Amino acid sequence: IDEGASYLKLKQVNEELVAQNKQLMQELYGKQTAKTPVFKKVHDTIGGGQIYTFVDGDVIFNSINRKDNYFTINRGKVQGVFPKMGVIAPNGIAGIVVNTTDHYALVQSVLSVHKIRISAALKNSGYFGTLTWDGEDSRTMHLADVPKYVSLKVGDTVVTAGKSAIFPMGVMVGKVAGYQVDSKTGFWNISVELNEKMGKLSKVFVVKNLKKAEVQKIQDTLSVQIKKDKDLQ
Repeated sequence: IDEGASYLKLKQVNEELVAQNKQLMQELYGKQTAKTPVFKKVHDTIGGGQIYTFVDGDVIFNSINRKDNYFTINRGKVQGVFPKMGVIAPNGIAGIVVNTTDHYALVQSVLSVHKIRISAALKNSGYFGTLTWDGEDSRTMHLADVPKYVSLKVGDTVVTAGKSAIFPMGVMVGKVAGYQVDSKTGFWNISVELNEKMGKLSKVFVVKNLKKAEVQKIQDTLSVQIKKDKDLQ
C-alpha cells in the first residue's frame, strides 16, 4: 500500500468531516430561531379524554444537591408557560413550574423533599400511590400507599397515574429498584430508579392541560359537598 496515498486520503476524509461538522454546528447554533415556539395539541389516547399541549424548552440552570431542587428553562409567559404546569423530559418526568417571567420559568424539580407529591402507578397492575423524594439519592424516588397485597417485582415499570391535572397518564417515571412493607402504614414502600438522569437534564417539554380549569372547578366543589354531608349527619 502506498503510505503517501493513504495519508492524503485520510487527510481528505478528515477535512470533509470537519467541514460537515462546521456546517452542522452552524445550523444548530449559528442562527436565531425563526419562529416563537408554540404549544402543539396532543390528544390523550390512553384514557380520560384529556387534551394536552406541549412546548419544548432548554434547561439553562439546574441543581440536584439540595433538599429542594430547581431548574430554569428558557420559556415563559410569552410562550404560554405558567405556574402549576408539569414538565417532562425525553426519558421521564422532571418537575412542576412554580414561577414565570416573560421568557423564563422556574421549575421545582421532582428531586424536592417539600411540596412535590406525584400520583404514580405500577404499569402492570394499575395500582397507584404517591411518589416523593427523601432527599438522599438523586437517582431514586419512593412510591408509597400501594397495598401490600399487590404483586410486584424489581424491574416493574412505574408511570404517572393521571390522577391530577398536571401530568398526563402513562408518562415514564422509572423502574422498581426495591421494596419492603412500611411498618408504620402497612403499605409497600417502593424504591423507584428514575428513568431520567436529573443531573444531565437538558431538553424538556412543558405540559398544558386544556381541561385543567374545568377539572379544578369540579374539585373546588368538594369542600361544599363535605359540608353538606356533615349537615346531614
